[in-house]
Amino acid sequence: MHIRAGTEPDPEPMVDINTTPLVDVLLVLLVMLIITIPIQLHSVGLEMPGRNAPRPQVPPEVVQLEVNAAGQFLWNGEALADRAALEARLREAAAQPEQPEVHVRADRKARYEPVAAVLSSAQRAGLVKIGLVGTEQFAQ
Repeated sequence: MHIRAGTEPDPEPMVDINTTPLVDVLLVLLVMLIITIPIQLHSVGLEMPGRNAPRPQVPPEVVQLEVNAAGQFLWNGEALADRAALEARLREAAAQPEQPEVHVRADRKARYEPVAAVLSSAQRAGLVKIGLVGTEQFAQ
């Protein structure tokens, strides 16, 4: 210990906190967090057919289901009266031994509700071959 003799003033006490140990602990916790968190994959697993997948012997029946700007449903160009008529047609299509492909085309100015109604009704009816077509009109 050094004792000062004379008239030199005492130095001010140091009031700063030593943050080095705090930073070290935080870095260790960060590394532990990164190591222990599992990698989150935002993907959907799809089983795609291989190159030598058999071709269908009979081309599938395709139903063009359109929703126009007024919210009216068109089944292969034929206007349907209401949603009940649409659901009846969807149930008939689902009951067929070989379900048809349903291609849903929404007009650019159509509201979301009728399009969502088509998709939910098709799902409830049990149709599995549903696709949205004509989406290139919504590209920027």
